[in-house]
Amino acid sequence: MSLTSPLGRVLGLGSAKEGSRHWYAQRLSSIAVAILGVWFLVALARLGGTDLDSLRDWLRAPLSATLLLLTVGTFAWHTVLGLQVVIEDYVGSRGLRLALLIGMKFVFVLAAAAAAIAVLRLALGVPA
Repeated sequence: MSLTSPLGRVLGLGSAKEGSRHWYAQRLSSIAVAILGVWFLVALARLGGTDLDSLRDWLRAPLSATLLLLTVGTFAWHTVLGLQVVIEDYVGSRGLRLALLIGMKFVFVLAAAAAAIAVLRLALGVPA
């Protein structure tokens, strides 16, 4: 016996009306995080030196800068998806839950934007 309506079963929508979109987004982002994370660790290991000039030279390659921007964005997106589930599951008060979700997303958008600006400044050679 199912508690979902016949239309809900056909459309695959749960009570939140989002179906499994969030679940698939988490799985997709985890695959991207794994691939980009391995790339980032290998790229750092192969980096010529530990000084800022070596990092700037590495980031001046368009592929390196692009992949690093994708890494920053994907890590932020995956973290937001995971924290959203934790907040929705464990915070009982609706008002606090909403405030935490909005605040968390705001913080991660700000952090990702700051990281993207830092990567672009290094890649483009913009002075501080």
